[in-house]
Order: sequence, then structure tokens, then C-alpha cells
Amino acid sequence: MDPKVSALINQQINKELFSAYLYLSFADYYKEEGLDGYANWYMVQVQEERDHALIFRNYMHANNEHIELDAIEKPDMTFTDHLQPLEAGLEHEKYVTSLINGIYTAAEEAHDYRTMQFLQWFIQEQGEEEENAQDMIAKMKLFGGDAKALYDLDQEYAGRAYTQASPLTTA
Repeated sequence: MDPKVSALINQQINKELFSAYLYLSFADYYKEEGLDGYANWYMVQVQEERDHALIFRNYMHANNEHIELDAIEKPDMTFTDHLQPLEAGLEHEKYVTSLINGIYTAAEEAHDYRTMQFLQWFIQEQGEEEENAQDMIAKMKLFGGDAKALYDLDQEYAGRAYTQASPLTTA
């Protein structure tokens, strides 16, 4: 594997673990606010982000590449309303998309077609992540100011269940 591609994937493992840590802080915020459904939604996100790190890890091992784990940065966000974590989540997902795109570009420049194919799942996943984040923001803006509607949204998000990411089922 091209050294630049390997280094970027190794960094991505750590970025995905940070994403899990960040979303854990979002879940804690919502739990403390009494919005258990939103907390559940973000706890599922925590599991998904951990899965993403494991998928990258497995890919590195399959290619006999060394993995170096870094310290996970402490999330430093504080929130004063229910919309702010959702907006921060969307911005974070856009950032992760840019990281995936950067790995893809490096793989393309190195003519690493295997890695480019591997990244296709993540490219699709990031589109879904951004869409979900935008949807949650739109719903909060529309209904978050009404206690009954917020309760209904919270109940909707309480129903989200974790499903193991498909690339891990074949690992």
C-alpha cells in the first residue's frame, strides 16, 4: 500500500474513534436534558463510528499495514439549546466526508484501485450520515419549540436500534 494512503487510513481510524467519543458527549448532553430518545440516537451513532474505525483497522490488517493508535482528543463543545449538538453533528459529518474524500484522492493518485473500491462504502455512508443530520436539524427547527412535538420526535429517536455495519459482518 502506498505510504501516504496507509498513513491517511491510520489517521482515519483515530478520527473515527474521536467521532464515537464526540457523539458520546452528545448523548450525554441529551440524557442530561431528559431527551432519552436523542441520547439513544447518538448512542447508536457511537457504535457506528466505532464500527467505522474497526472496518478501517481490518482493512489495514488485511493489507499487512501497521496501525498506530493516538490519544483521543477530548470533545470541547458545550451546548445551550437542543439544536446546537445537531448542527455540530452535521458539521462534523461534513468534516469526516472531507477526510474520506482525501483518502480517496490519495488512493487515486497512487493508482490504488483496491482502496478506492474499499472506500465506496464509506462514501455512500457519509452521504447517509449527512442526510440524517440535516433531517434531524430540519425537524428540530420545525417542531423543537413545541413540547408535544419535541416529545414525539424524542420517542421516534428512541426507536433507533444498532445494526452492525455490513463490512464488519464479513470480517
